Formats: sequence, C-alpha cells, structure tokens
Amino acid sequence: MMKAEQDAYGREVYDYYLGQPAVEIIEREDGLVGTSGGPAAYFAPYAEWTPAQQEAIGLAHGRVLDIGCGPGRVCLYLQEQGHEVVGIDNSPLAIQTATRRGVKDARVLSITQASRQKLGVFDTIVMFGNNFGLFGNAVRAKWLLRRFHGTTTPDGRILAESRNVYQTTDPDHLAYQEWNRQRGRMSGQIRLRVRYKTLIGPWFDYLMVSPDEMAAIVAGTGWQIGRVIEGEGAYTAVLEKV
Repeated sequence: MMKAEQDAYGREVYDYYLGQPAVEIIEREDGLVGTSGGPAAYFAPYAEWTPAQQEAIGLAHGRVLDIGCGPGRVCLYLQEQGHEVVGIDNSPLAIQTATRRGVKDARVLSITQASRQKLGVFDTIVMFGNNFGLFGNAVRAKWLLRRFHGTTTPDGRILAESRNVYQTTDPDHLAYQEWNRQRGRMSGQIRLRVRYKTLIGPWFDYLMVSPDEMAAIVAGTGWQIGRVIEGEGAYTAVLEKV
C-alpha cells in the first residue's frame, strides 16, 4: 500500500476533483523537472479523447480491466456503454476519487498484483494514458503479458497505448536515451517520480517503446500486434492472442 505522504498523484487528482487548481510535476532521475499536461487529462470525457483513443476504445468488448485507471475516465465511459469494468491503480486517493465519481468496481492494486485469482477473467484489458509504460521493463512486460494471457478469454485483447520516444529532437531527451543505452537499459525506460505540493511519490520505471520494440516484447508471450492506431504523439497497439 502506498503511504499517504507518497501519494502525490492521488492528492493531485483528488484536489482537482474538489475543484482546486492542481499542477503535476514530473522529476526524471537525471534531474530533468517539468510539468505534465495536468490532471484535466485524467478526467477528460470521451468527447475530449484523442481520435486514436476513441477508435481504440470501440474495440473493447465484454468484461474489461482498466490498468492504471486513475480517477476513472475510461471506466466511467465503458460503464455507460454497458460493460462490466474493473479499474485498478496503486494510488489509494485516485481510487477513492474514481469511486466517488461513480466507478462501480475500483480497487487499490498494482499491475503486478493483477491476476486471475484476484480479479477473475476479462475479455479486454485497457492500458490508456501511455500505460503500457507500467510494465516498467521488457522482462517484467513479458512475464505480465504471459499472465494476462491466462487472465483473458480466448478472444481477449489488450489495448496498449505507448509513445515512440525516438520521435524527438529534444537534446535533453536524446541525451537521456543515450545514457540509458550505455547502462544497458532500453532507450525509453524512464525512471521518474511525481511531485505535488509537499508530496513526493516513489521512483518507478516507466517504459515507452516504438511499435517495433513492442512487437519484440510481446513475441513469445501468446500475444501479437494485430494493428497499430496512430495518434498525435502516441499510438495504441491492439494486442491479440496468437
């Protein structure tokens, strides 16, 4: 369980839910500090989603698991469409916010705790908001993808959003990618933490990959990329069972 003093992300979205101004600060391990798009993106209604996300969510079917659900934008939309949805997030305050907003089944659970035994079987797994990154690294991604193969129905699919880190000319990002490669890490294996007001979240690895890198990661896990839906700055891969 994340300690209250570590739940910077959760406090940020909860404050925003209460109508207070909130700014999310992202700190990378190399010292780079910046702000994200802000909590408004985590609350955006369907009409404000990117065209790629709108197209991808139309492929969701049956019972759905939303990994890294935050305050519940995906869960709420899918509930409205008649789906049974379970949202998980390791932020207690984000889950509290999602529940208050009307998500019927929101649980404090990390991606590594998601299993058939705890959650049952799903037809679709959604990883929007670049949440393919929650796999952290290629080894853990393969392990969890094999687990998710057994947690989904025969026609199960994963809607996995990521960002191609190679599509940048920013010298700070390019230098960080090179440093990663020198350390034997993937270029887009980003170590970061979230800060908000006086709260500082724990460090964690967030993996952003190109479509080719994603294809290499899913190979041998029982999944394959059925199609890639390109978006502005990000893409969504539709993973289907081999």
